[in-house]
Amino acid sequence: MDVQAIDALLPQTQCTRCGYQGCLPYANAIAQGTPINQCPPGGTATIQALAELLGRVPLPLNPDNGVEAAPRVAVIDETRCIGCAKCLPPCPVDAIIGAPRFMHTVIAQLCTGCELCIAPCPVDCISMVDLSTQSVPEGPPSPSANRARFQAHEERIGRRAAERAALLSARKQLAYGALPDEQ
Repeated sequence: MDVQAIDALLPQTQCTRCGYQGCLPYANAIAQGTPINQCPPGGTATIQALAELLGRVPLPLNPDNGVEAAPRVAVIDETRCIGCAKCLPPCPVDAIIGAPRFMHTVIAQLCTGCELCIAPCPVDCISMVDLSTQSVPEGPPSPSANRARFQAHEERIGRRAAERAALLSARKQLAYGALPDEQ
């Protein structure tokens, strides 16, 4: 089965509630026979679409993965944020902006509602609220926009890791010099 077609039906929240490290790994697993009812953000509509695509029987959402809910976004209580920046790396779409020792905020129009920023926050200043309570008239971001932002996030992380590795290698070479050949 075409993994891209499966992935296109997933909401691209990258929330990991399905038990996989993102929507594409879950799409790969579905193509290999994993149940199609593991995605709470996609809910019934996604399960139905996957069932039609794959010719499978639609199943109710697996409660072990969560419950279907209205779209939600993260909100940071600015009075409690200490600027630790621990919420920035886990955001799969870079919807949180801020800098160390400065207050952070969530760009509601970009937030996928994945909840991955909540656990690392040491002061519990992040909460999830219904998207309808925020001033986002266009609703949640589209799956294709989520996918593009996630891919850009992953590319940036990879680029930074490669740059750090190259810098470390150069520093080691300067510090230790070229090792003499053994004779």
